Amino acid sequence: MTNPITITRAGSRPSAEAPAEHFTGHVRFDPLFDASAAAPFSGAYVTFEPGARTAWHTHPAGQHLVVTAGVGRVQEWGKPVEEIRAGDVVWVAPGVKHWHGASPAVAMTHIHLTGALAGQGAEWLEKVSDGQYGQ
Repeated sequence: MTNPITITRAGSRPSAEAPAEHFTGHVRFDPLFDASAAAPFSGAYVTFEPGARTAWHTHPAGQHLVVTAGVGRVQEWGKPVEEIRAGDVVWVAPGVKHWHGASPAVAMTHIHLTGALAGQGAEWLEKVSDGQYGQ
């Protein structure tokens, strides 16, 4: 049996650089919690330096992004780029092809709350071109 209340102390989980195969630019992950059988979603602070962004991707169980600092961008495939700012909450429905990241001149941090199905939280696709990012 797991503990009914678990506290993970700030700083107890190391920061990590985002993998270059799925991101453009400098992106840092500060993990909060992993998905489990009882709670099939994960969470992390993700900080994008100016111009940094994810590749195109989808989430089988959707994703919430809570922007905590800075100015960013998000885009659904085939739709215009949207600006997002601290305090904004973004919902990406399951299976929607999208990307997100910082604005060209200002860093952006968000908390991601990402659902998982069969242990998978994301399907990574092609990188976002400079032309797509700059729209």
